[in-house]
Amino acid sequence: MQYHLAIDIGASSGRHILACYDSGKVTLEEVHRFENGIHDANGTLVWDITHLVREVKAGIAKCKTIGKMPKTVAIDTWGVDYVLLDENEQEILPAVSYRDNRTATVQAEVAALVLPEQLYARTGIQHQNFNTIYQLYCDKKSGKLDNAKHFLMMPDYLSYQLTGVMKNEYTNATTTNLVNAEQKCWDPALLSALGLPGELFLPVSLPGTTVGSFSNEVQQEVGFDATVLLAPTHDTAAAVAACPIDDCSVYLSSGTWSLIGTENLRPILSQAAQAENFTNEGGVEYRFRFLKNIMGMWLFQNLRRDLDKKFTYDEMMQMAQRSSYTKTFDCNDPSLTAPQSMLAAIRKLLGDEDLPVADVLSAVYHSLAASYQQAVSQIEALSGKQIDRILIVGGGSKDRYLNELTAEVTGKTVLTGLSEATALGNILSQIMACEHLTLQQAREIVKQSFSIKETSK
Repeated sequence: MQYHLAIDIGASSGRHILACYDSGKVTLEEVHRFENGIHDANGTLVWDITHLVREVKAGIAKCKTIGKMPKTVAIDTWGVDYVLLDENEQEILPAVSYRDNRTATVQAEVAALVLPEQLYARTGIQHQNFNTIYQLYCDKKSGKLDNAKHFLMMPDYLSYQLTGVMKNEYTNATTTNLVNAEQKCWDPALLSALGLPGELFLPVSLPGTTVGSFSNEVQQEVGFDATVLLAPTHDTAAAVAACPIDDCSVYLSSGTWSLIGTENLRPILSQAAQAENFTNEGGVEYRFRFLKNIMGMWLFQNLRRDLDKKFTYDEMMQMAQRSSYTKTFDCNDPSLTAPQSMLAAIRKLLGDEDLPVADVLSAVYHSLAASYQQAVSQIEALSGKQIDRILIVGGGSKDRYLNELTAEVTGKTVLTGLSEATALGNILSQIMACEHLTLQQAREIVKQSFSIKETSK
């Protein structure tokens, strides 16, 4: 049996998914799961990268314990965040989270150096206040860049910790707002305009590229050797790679964020696309993920925290189903990025500080469905495609009520069935590299291996 290991790390948790590829089919097995999250370090929201490295290695070691050592390993995480290293390859801490508010005051300064319309025309990336371009500009102003010699996106850093080899992977690099969409490389004109040192950035490498074998130290820790490959290291790029979609369908990767979009062979860099805040992020085989970011399960995750985790997600869903409240709010309102209380923030947006919890939950469901409907309509208008189907993948695809509301509100056929799409796309990239397959061939493996079902309206 040939095994491949996907290490898929999100903002709230990470997991190691082991895959067996045999006779044209893939089977998945979770071997390790761990918690992740931001914490406040003297007023700054940061990631605990020591914890992440430790858990990455612990999950790999479990493969040895169960006697299923993978031939290859690849890591994907969220986008935009990174780790800087000095000339001695020592981390320059802290590793700040994109949810920190440090970028609030620099966006106007960046816009004065590079006009927003010029930035979009060059990179095709939507404006988000936490994009890497703004984070790096903060580092420049604070002096943090002064001693920096290496820039690694979060999954690139974790791969480096396993191998001692540094790479900058393409799909995650595009989330920085610093990669030229047409040229598919770091944009030297942007780096120069912002005063960011070009020598920080390695040439971008495509998914499937070999990073290296485990270092001797890691081999001793985990008990075996394997080859680390670059997956589509941005989790959404990995999820989209697993989606068997066509020009009449859109994907909706439903997790902490809801990423809804289509796949194009060329970026859409029009002023209309910029006005609607669509992004053109990199994908496998240089395809473009033309999509919109919408706050997704983040809303439910924080509401559950506010309620002291008294209810399961299923119980919260049932509470929403019993409510007749249908008022909606903007799911991407800045007040929802990192509120002290999500419950209070949503109540404020709805104009009722005493709104019952069940009604707040119902409002979240209806607001998400409405945002999906708006995004699909915008995709049709901007791309010229006629969309008939929405393929919902990721952990959020298990939410039956949201799937039903999405089908009802959009009027589109809703398909589900790939709850592990991110890990699966990660795995597929490894199989593509080992078996010399195309993306289309890899997506045929998905069809043969998993059941995709239609949701009733």
